[in-house]
Amino acid sequence: MNLAQLITPAQVVCRSDVNSKKKALDVLSHYLTAASPDELDSRAVLDSLLGRERLGSTGLGQGVALPHGRLTHSTRAVGAMIKLERGIDFGAMDQQPVDLLFGLVVPEHFTDEHLKILAYLAEMFSNQAFCQSLRRLDDDQQLYQTLMSWQLSGD
Repeated sequence: MNLAQLITPAQVVCRSDVNSKKKALDVLSHYLTAASPDELDSRAVLDSLLGRERLGSTGLGQGVALPHGRLTHSTRAVGAMIKLERGIDFGAMDQQPVDLLFGLVVPEHFTDEHLKILAYLAEMFSNQAFCQSLRRLDDDQQLYQTLMSWQLSGD
């Protein structure tokens, strides 16, 4: 999988002003929408992310969450990453605060692709050393470059 097809440097950010799950999803929806402003609506993206969270938390544990949703009018998968300065309650099964969030929206018909992308992201974020390297960063560009380095070493 080519992670660069999901995200651009503008969709990878370090944020310190996020203090709740709802705010995190709202911020993610704006960064996800920025990838395709002519195609994606931030309200529709937020509604999709919130709808998925109502089914159960997308918090993977160990400080990581993968909020995701499907959109009827989307033509491609889009991702965004936020690294928080302080973890937030995300309802993760391990009850640990989440500080690494990778948001994903896919077209409604992307059933197989959606599952493949989520599996790839889950594998990437289950690597403790990789997550610790992300947590040490406080620069958006370095965060993006580190994500891209997984692509080079992870495939």
